[in-house]
Amino acid sequence: MNPRVVALRAGVRRGRIEFGQTMTNAGELIGWLWLPVVALVVMHAFGDGPLPGVDFSLGAQSVPGILAMNAVFTGLMGLAMALTMDREDGTLLRAKATPNGMLAYVVGKVLGKAALTVAVLALMLAPAVFVFDGLEPGRVSTWVTLAWVLLLGLLATLPIGAILGAVFGNAQSLGFVMLPIMGLVAVSGVFYPITALPGWLEVVGQVFPLYWLGLGLRSALLPDALAVAEIGGGWRHLETVLALGAWAVVGLVLAPIVLRRMARRESGSSVAARREQVAQRPG
Repeated sequence: MNPRVVALRAGVRRGRIEFGQTMTNAGELIGWLWLPVVALVVMHAFGDGPLPGVDFSLGAQSVPGILAMNAVFTGLMGLAMALTMDREDGTLLRAKATPNGMLAYVVGKVLGKAALTVAVLALMLAPAVFVFDGLEPGRVSTWVTLAWVLLLGLLATLPIGAILGAVFGNAQSLGFVMLPIMGLVAVSGVFYPITALPGWLEVVGQVFPLYWLGLGLRSALLPDALAVAEIGGGWRHLETVLALGAWAVVGLVLAPIVLRRMARRESGSSVAARREQVAQRPG
């Protein structure tokens, strides 16, 4: 059998095992769920006001954006953190030493984080449908749109996570990435329509995939009448496909290049140096 096929199968098996371990580890699962839970609770408590120009709760309107935000955190940041931590403890070096081990490793990590992202979204969406009035999960179009938007969103964001995990040498330095991501949350229409922002911030928000992922999820879960609160007064499905598709293409081209270069630099001495840095961290 082709060695690459064997590696791919091993990667799928690895991803399934890692996903199962996360879903059965209460502490780790809570770690992925606490942020969207807090955001949904806050919007339920303080989002009773109507959207400008429409008779619809701001809290309910924010649900798809919160789900999109958490999909980016779980997928992008989850994969980036997993790569940096595995570089620190030598897991990546062991994968490199195995024939086609890097292929199996990357496939497993990507599939595991993709499955976790979908599972967390489902776990948050189920109660949100009952807590927030106005969401429309009963339409066939809802689930069709959710499927293609989430697929494109994962393709657009997971490669970025792989690139970040390859570029940053340790999990501590990766923490600084959270600052610009939180800035993007503020300008991507997650908690309030992006049309309420100044024009130049609207442009900035539309450059990045978080806005388009949120827009796509809003088009799936919210009544069509709410499209008037969006830029251009519509859901802009074609633009969503093009924007997320462009990020996916760029990421899928760059990620393998960056990962190969990172793997070439991995050595016993580099792992030892990282372990020494970890041991010297306070606390």
